[in-house]
Amino acid sequence: MPVVTMSGNIASGAREVGQAAAQRLGVDFVDQQLMVRAAQRCGVPVGTVAEHDERRGSFKERFAGLLRTFLERSAASGADPLTGATGLEMILSRSYSEMAAEEPQLSDDLYLKTMTALIEELAAGGKIVLLGRGSQMILKDMPAALHVLCIAPQKLRAYRLAERDSIGLEEATRRTAESDRARGAFYRKFWRVEVEDPKLYDLTIETSRLPFEVAADLVAAAAAAKAAAA
Repeated sequence: MPVVTMSGNIASGAREVGQAAAQRLGVDFVDQQLMVRAAQRCGVPVGTVAEHDERRGSFKERFAGLLRTFLERSAASGADPLTGATGLEMILSRSYSEMAAEEPQLSDDLYLKTMTALIEELAAGGKIVLLGRGSQMILKDMPAALHVLCIAPQKLRAYRLAERDSIGLEEATRRTAESDRARGAFYRKFWRVEVEDPKLYDLTIETSRLPFEVAADLVAAAAAAKAAAA
């Protein structure tokens, strides 16, 4: 049951490669946007009736159920980290720059505790590709997990971002530099690591040299092999 974590700076190709690899492996792909939508579906606080997906038993519906169970279990234990004004949706929607701030709106302990619990629960079921959110650090001791880093020159990433978001190259360059700084600060703050240290990963792919589809083939093959050997 393959578990893959995909990491990379903005417009590095981590999302595209991860999505394509998930399709090849026949597993689900989870990113921040899906997590936030699932939190909205399950309802915050606990007790809000969830909206059901048209496809019964779909991953979106199952993930919303997982979040509901997580909230209910936390509340039942008497150690619910999501009481008061802080909600699960707020935690999941935090950006790297917001969490790397010296005085974030959420406590570091609350954020890390919640993300760790959710990512570990997702990975426990296997058959998943996870994008970012510190997943490679949270699952670093999981034998069957494959950790992948996608990299590309900043200039190329700025061109990709400009095309993707229909913005000027100057603005895209500013955004890539800002995102790179925030992401690096996030990992140094929470795990005291340099996020692009190759020792953190099983596989590093330079996406300026390989098409996304070829990179996805490599990820899928490596994930299947590592899962079989675990």
